[in-house]
Amino acid sequence: MAAKTDWLIEIADDAPETMLATLAGHGWGDGLPVVAPTPERVDAMLADAGDPDEPLATLQPRRGIVTRRAVAINAVLAGCAPDVFPVVLSAMRALCRPEVNLRGVNATTHPVAPLVVVHGEIARTAGFNAGTGAFGPGNRANATVGRAVRLALLHLAGARPGSGDAATQGQPSKYTYCVAENLAESPWEGYAASRGVDALSAVTVHCGENPHNVHDQEAAGSPASILGKVASAMSSLALNNAPISQGEWFLALGPEHARSLADAGFDRNDVASYLFDHARIPAGEFRRHFSELAWAEWMKHCADDHPMPMTSQPDNIRVLVVGGPGKHSSLIPSWGMTRSVTVPVEA
Repeated sequence: MAAKTDWLIEIADDAPETMLATLAGHGWGDGLPVVAPTPERVDAMLADAGDPDEPLATLQPRRGIVTRRAVAINAVLAGCAPDVFPVVLSAMRALCRPEVNLRGVNATTHPVAPLVVVHGEIARTAGFNAGTGAFGPGNRANATVGRAVRLALLHLAGARPGSGDAATQGQPSKYTYCVAENLAESPWEGYAASRGVDALSAVTVHCGENPHNVHDQEAAGSPASILGKVASAMSSLALNNAPISQGEWFLALGPEHARSLADAGFDRNDVASYLFDHARIPAGEFRRHFSELAWAEWMKHCADDHPMPMTSQPDNIRVLVVGGPGKHSSLIPSWGMTRSVTVPVEA
């Protein structure tokens, strides 16, 4: 390994073994092979972006400065194609918003990771997977965008296990966590539009757990059957956001479940309201299990036998459509003390 000048490090070659050794020597990387971020590759990533060295924001807890160049380097390392770079950059901008509470997300012992959800035109043109196996492997756009965000958190935010990232056990989604909304098979308007973001392409960042599968195989597909099982999955004292009434819950409905609900006249607000009403645990159970409860004021005055909702308002339950054929959906609880952010895709 030779000399370093500003952000440039010269190495003998860009073989995977050399790159891994170089990264390990600096305490960088996620442990997997990477693409060498040569000046040519970084410049290609930045070809359609703005000023590469303009400070855009800072990432906690290290207060690392976000620039387009710094994000592009991590995108190259992750194996991104240039056409997904605006998604990576927009996700990083979203993570810098104060309501995300990135310092807390990175510093907690809870295994929380930012889920990146891609909406709209760029999900189609850049080849993101919104269908079968969307949360799994096999798609370059999904895999590399999620990984680029994680590498930027490692390198810029300082979210390394044991120092900037205190997660007791971690979780697999700390390697990569990115899906696209299946707008083509959604019976409702796009999720970004439902959150007031009027853009051809958008990105949502939600800091939460791995997906919790919920299945309802009943042929009728009635709302009570589908959402009753979702409510059952939500009604758990073991989840980190159980005692935190501001906690969000993302419900990624499979298209078959979403269609059954829509055919019964449900919109996404109806889904959220049903779960708010049915995902409940007696208030006394919360008080028995938690010495501290971060509840809304009205919840503190409920009697022990009152069925307490898992969040203080229906709007904290966010609904979108992801995946392919099959009667499966996913529940993604948040860490609790964080809010999701949806932003337009911008370079």
